[in-house]
Amino acid sequence: MEHTLDNAAPVRSSERYIILDALRGFALLGIALANFPEFSLYTFLSAEATESLPAYEIDSIVRFLQYLFVDGKFYTIFSLLFGIGFSIILSNAEKKGADGFRIFYRRMGILTVIGFLHLMFIWSGDILMLYALLGLLLPLFRRMSDKGLLTWAAVLLVLPVLIDFVQEAAHFSLSATVVRWQQYWCAAYGITDENFAYWLRDADSYEGVFQFLIQGALVRVQEFIDGNRYFKVLGLFLIGFYIGRKKLYARLEDNRPLLRCIFRYGVLVGLPLSLFYAWSGVHHHPWGLAVHSLLYLVSVFPLGFAYVAGMCLLYLRWPKGRIFTCLAAPGRMALTNYIGQSVIGMLLFYGIGLGWGASIGLTQTEGIVLIVYLCQMGFSRVWLFVFRFGPLEWLWRMLTYGRYFPLTGM
Repeated sequence: MEHTLDNAAPVRSSERYIILDALRGFALLGIALANFPEFSLYTFLSAEATESLPAYEIDSIVRFLQYLFVDGKFYTIFSLLFGIGFSIILSNAEKKGADGFRIFYRRMGILTVIGFLHLMFIWSGDILMLYALLGLLLPLFRRMSDKGLLTWAAVLLVLPVLIDFVQEAAHFSLSATVVRWQQYWCAAYGITDENFAYWLRDADSYEGVFQFLIQGALVRVQEFIDGNRYFKVLGLFLIGFYIGRKKLYARLEDNRPLLRCIFRYGVLVGLPLSLFYAWSGVHHHPWGLAVHSLLYLVSVFPLGFAYVAGMCLLYLRWPKGRIFTCLAAPGRMALTNYIGQSVIGMLLFYGIGLGWGASIGLTQTEGIVLIVYLCQMGFSRVWLFVFRFGPLEWLWRMLTYGRYFPLTGM
């Protein structure tokens, strides 16, 4: 049969698995909890500035809880879902006689552009571009055995720890060149240590915001290098691809013993070690970055996997639970809501908006997150009651498949 895009189409609503959408919606909440402290500029404040805030003591507790339950866990879920999505795209394309890889490459190419625009013009904390670029590597693993996939995933997840130990022992930094470029742009625009936390709050035009975003994009690259994020994300992609290949999400009842095992050991291992990880984070890695990286491996990933297994077990117990339909709505519009969170963050905290940045504590920030997410949940449910796709999802699909899809109807 001729391979073509003509027979290809995105997954229909009737073909979707609500647990995947609910997990995506759940991850979207966690991503917001992790990201908004940067939008509110709280992350950039000096120790003296945070200590002067009225809710400092409560904020310290919330910061510890954020490291314990949020940091890294939700991008872990998103990365697993990305790998599952790759398997679904291939399966869907093969059923319809279309070229799955061609569709996937176009999809990743468009996501790269979306991520770049988001990174450079809206928020420096973008993750989409990294996902898209690493996603281009997934077809290389398509013929690999299940054992091979899991072996490569394990190697990629452990490799950052080894790299950090080598860098620390050799007193060498892979991101040194990027740091110099970031410092160059800061000097060019007059961004200093003293005004760094307040620059976006005091920006009275988009030009000032854009100047910060330029150096912020380089900071983001530095974060990816220092955190070896590309290895971690690709490793999680491969685990997700394995899950998708085995269609474990479609046979949750059959896999209940496995889910219980993952949840049990994920909590028993991940939660106690996450206490050490959180302590290390709030005390600025007193044991060194290499040990902190090791703690990340043995705490963040097990607990993130436990979150996924726990959600699946809850879904098996309450398959028609309202919580899952509520989470699934923003999950079906994850791209729109992710970008939307960035725009809302700009409008709330930057000088071109309400200018709340650098003036509220972490507890207030996370409270705002819950309000924003509830609004997005309500908006998503209303939107999907009328339309088939979220607005950005609709545009992304049409560009991917190269044809028009009605926004309403089946």
